[in-house]
Amino acid sequence: MRFISMSSKSFRSMKKTTNKYHAQKTIVNNVVYDSKKESKRALELEYLERIGQIKDLQKQVRFILQEDYVNNEGKKIRPVSYIADYVYSQNGQKIVEDCKSPATRTPVYLLKKKIFMYKYPEYKFVES
Repeated sequence: MRFISMSSKSFRSMKKTTNKYHAQKTIVNNVVYDSKKESKRALELEYLERIGQIKDLQKQVRFILQEDYVNNEGKKIRPVSYIADYVYSQNGQKIVEDCKSPATRTPVYLLKKKIFMYKYPEYKFVES
């Protein structure tokens, strides 16, 4: 594990960016994670990939849940997407993993999860 050094001014400005769920951004190996839990899980998954228990680890993968379109008034509507924290394969099974605390399982998240599971049935959805 390699930590990054930064000025005290940079650290103070980063510390102020805690979100409403009190997650603190964490930097490990020059990668910024949204929470300590997410960075810890990233290290665990990187280790599992190194020892061969999982393959093809990817971080922050975007899945389109609904394509963009132009409505009947001519207004362009942006696509609806879900960004998975981690995507990998284990024993031939494709897995999407999301690091969430119970407080962050919002109604929007739960709806996106349902749509994801319907649209991408080839993936096993895991919450950690």
